[in-house]
Amino acid sequence: MVLLKLALRWEHSCYKLAKKLLGHVFLQYKTTTSNQRSASGLQTVYPSVTECSSSSNLEGQTIVCDDFHGTLLRAPDSLFPYFMLVAFEGGSLLRALLLLALSPALCLLGKHEFGMRIMAFVTFCGMRTGDLRLIARTVLPKIFLENLHLQACEALKGRRAVVLTTLPRLMVEGFLKEYLEVGEVVGAELQVVKGCYFTGVISWPDKQRALRDMVKAGAAIVNLSNVHHHHHLLAKEIYVVREEESRSESSKMTRNKYPKPLVFHDGRLAFLPTPCEMMAFFMWIPMAIPLAVFRIAMGIVFPYKISIFIAAVTGIRFRRAGDGKANGEIKKGVVYVCTHRTLLDPVMLCSALERTVPAVTYSLSRVSEALAPMRTVRLTRDRGRDAATMRRLLAVEGGLAVCPEGTTCREPYLLRFSPLFAEVAEEVVPVALDARVGMLYATTASGHKWLDPVVFMMNPTPGYEVHILPPVRPREMTTGEEGWSAAEVANRIQKQLAEKLGFECTALTRRDKYMMLAGNEGVAAPMHRREPEKQPTNSL
Repeated sequence: MVLLKLALRWEHSCYKLAKKLLGHVFLQYKTTTSNQRSASGLQTVYPSVTECSSSSNLEGQTIVCDDFHGTLLRAPDSLFPYFMLVAFEGGSLLRALLLLALSPALCLLGKHEFGMRIMAFVTFCGMRTGDLRLIARTVLPKIFLENLHLQACEALKGRRAVVLTTLPRLMVEGFLKEYLEVGEVVGAELQVVKGCYFTGVISWPDKQRALRDMVKAGAAIVNLSNVHHHHHLLAKEIYVVREEESRSESSKMTRNKYPKPLVFHDGRLAFLPTPCEMMAFFMWIPMAIPLAVFRIAMGIVFPYKISIFIAAVTGIRFRRAGDGKANGEIKKGVVYVCTHRTLLDPVMLCSALERTVPAVTYSLSRVSEALAPMRTVRLTRDRGRDAATMRRLLAVEGGLAVCPEGTTCREPYLLRFSPLFAEVAEEVVPVALDARVGMLYATTASGHKWLDPVVFMMNPTPGYEVHILPPVRPREMTTGEEGWSAAEVANRIQKQLAEKLGFECTALTRRDKYMMLAGNEGVAAPMHRREPEKQPTNSL
């Protein structure tokens, strides 16, 4: 009888929950239908946002973006991917899996407040505030930049802008102020306990009151609206983002039109984590781990010619161009100067040359050293000692692989080259390497570096391109009446490699990357994420 009563009580609770959920869904359907009807009318009354970006009568007025998502962002239609990205990168696989399990109910709820509260609770409950700030600065900007609405962002350029958003303010405020130079962000607030932990409870401010305060302060408001919100009464002028324009290719912001170059970003996911994409990801993980182990083991056990064939069979795309040999004879004293995309760059160079070439590294993990099929030698960051080490290796081994950037870069940019290789080498062979991934990034600044090769091999079809360029003799370039310095030789080789890959050269260094992404100088691996004392700019 006790079990029967418990079962009846549980059934009654489930019935009440289902009834409440259906009520929310019905309310969401009615609201969406009425909004769509009013939106069709508003689209014919108000001018398009493209006219706002080209208007010259808006000087000195305040541009109010009615909603960040839907106005400044083109896609996706749901807020789920942004919460999933924070849950995965700042939480754990379990948190992301729980959010994915709730995605069908969240899809039914749409943009209803109840669905937002569920996503916020699952994503942020127990998370540290510092983790969210770091993710908002290093992970989310890439997703935001790839989905920006070109004409809407141009309307904000050079004007005082205020953005209203239903997303948590801490998720978007840093991006909006750094990349779009927005003056003020009014968004949802997350409740914090003990000064550093989120409870998962979210609250929304009164947007209408915020607009009234702006009008009282003397601001003439020009509203950019996605026509599903109705804060229009206080606006002097209204421009709408039409749905057909938002989905067209002409509204997509390309890389060369970014308001600020994106050189560094962190995180593991290399795709937009929609529910379908994340379901495919979690289904792939059980197969990806043994596949990665098999790929790495085959690369260690078999010679290069056989391992390249096995790699192609298991889905690795490898392309090489050029030759590191001259007349079939292997030269000595050659330094192979490589672009640095992942920790596997020296391995791919050896595969292209079909012979082993030792590599010099900084702070490589013991696991990576043990798995490396070639000899790895640690440098000490002492210029004199490192130069002596490289000269000794060149005299003994005959060749040496060097990545003068000192750290990896995911985007199509090359960091500043250290000129040390130009001082010790008799012959330099520039090697342009580029890596392609579709699911997981194989580099990290604040995570576990020993996992980087494994993560690269976990991609379904990872790719590598190796271009071996004609050799250069630094001694001939640095001697004579108009001889170049070692730094000028390094800059020339950097430019040559950048032109081959279609990349851009920068003056940024390893220290700039780690100060921005991990809050340290990249000398020792951080035990946990923390805020940097000073953030460098992303200037090229």
